[in-house]
Amino acid sequence: MGRVRSVYVCGGCGFQSPRWLGRCPDCGEWNTLIEEAVAVAAIGGRSGLAAVAPALTPISLVEVDSAGEQRVPSGLSELDRVLGGGLVRGSLVLVGGEPGVGKSTLLLQALLAMGAAGVPTLLVTGEESAAQVKLRARRLSATFEGLSLVGETRLEPVIACLEAYRPLVCVIDSIQTLWSETVNSAPGSVSQVREVTGQLLRVAKEKEITLVLVGHVTKTGDLAGPRVLEHMVDAVLAFEGDRSRPYRILRAVKNRFGSTNEVGVFQMTGQGLIGVPDPSSLFLEEGADSAGASVIAAMEGSRCLLAEVQALVVPSSLAMPRRVTRGIDHNRLAMVLAVLSRRVGIDVGACDTFVNVAGGLTVDDPAADLPVLLAVASAFRDRPLGHVAAFGEVSLTGQIRYVVNGDIRVAELARHGFERVLVPRRNAEELRERRSVPAGVVVQEVADIGELVRGVIG
Repeated sequence: MGRVRSVYVCGGCGFQSPRWLGRCPDCGEWNTLIEEAVAVAAIGGRSGLAAVAPALTPISLVEVDSAGEQRVPSGLSELDRVLGGGLVRGSLVLVGGEPGVGKSTLLLQALLAMGAAGVPTLLVTGEESAAQVKLRARRLSATFEGLSLVGETRLEPVIACLEAYRPLVCVIDSIQTLWSETVNSAPGSVSQVREVTGQLLRVAKEKEITLVLVGHVTKTGDLAGPRVLEHMVDAVLAFEGDRSRPYRILRAVKNRFGSTNEVGVFQMTGQGLIGVPDPSSLFLEEGADSAGASVIAAMEGSRCLLAEVQALVVPSSLAMPRRVTRGIDHNRLAMVLAVLSRRVGIDVGACDTFVNVAGGLTVDDPAADLPVLLAVASAFRDRPLGHVAAFGEVSLTGQIRYVVNGDIRVAELARHGFERVLVPRRNAEELRERRSVPAGVVVQEVADIGELVRGVIG
């Protein structure tokens, strides 16, 4: 018969060690190895060899059915945008986010919408009771027809229910609460999460059931559990947002059936999450004409989002002045400040510099370099930019480089009333060649940082 031994498993990457280590040699994290009991089966038979599996017969790629995946609309347009058109039959989707951001509310709304459309749906809840789920659904002012509910944390009864009931879409909230009787470790451990996800993946592919898993996140914002969890699922969605603000952003970190560039924008209300078809009206504040403020036209997938970037530059009393950012990369700001100092002569080395993207939006588009630079220069000189917008990537040589989708950015800026837009020279030439400059908008080409700052700010 089998025997039980202990191994130490890293909670971050799943690395296993026969002894405890302070630092994981695989991912480099400290104090993440946890002791777990592992059953080792005894070797039977005289030869000690396992039974030989039958040989598989490969098929030609030409014979594979390529009719295309079948998608199920979720009932939420912003969620379908991120998924690439809807939920794919037989797929495994992982949704992660901070506690209280609205993951359960978002998926419950999707289940209720699909149930109202006649799609058989199932909710497996291990963190809330059935009464709590009904109270939340009642706050959403939705009908309850078409949605079934199971409160269970054991994996084996859940799989039996899926095979018997055969829903089209099932949400499991959450994957860390499910545990299998075949694994001798606590729920939420690396071994349990890996085993539970593997069994659910098998059921999803065999029965063509779309499974949506809710995952916890660590204090650093990463998905809890082994890293292999993200490789096993078909799509990983990140639900982001500041709980002090009503805006939520859904991003696709991984998507085997669509693009990872699309984002969905929601607004949290008393009746649940509402999709925002025009997010620029939410993120674009009214104080863009003040000193230290400029407008970012950032591309998120196929849509352009406008937001206000705010900068504050004040003399510092510290030996090492502070560089505080919110919504943009800290290293990107350091590069912009270095270019300002070297190429323009605006030295903020002895000043505390604070940069914030209003509305809680996170921007990683290179086209945001130029608005950030102008906001810092405007704050340093204490002179407003006026009602002008700009986009472009700033190089270390002080040149303003070309960015993609310039016509979409200019059209979005024109729709919100901007009559003057500063763009890189190549973008201006491209707009004139395509005749895509909106009426009443002046597109001014810029090439050098020094000339631009002196001409706009002085």
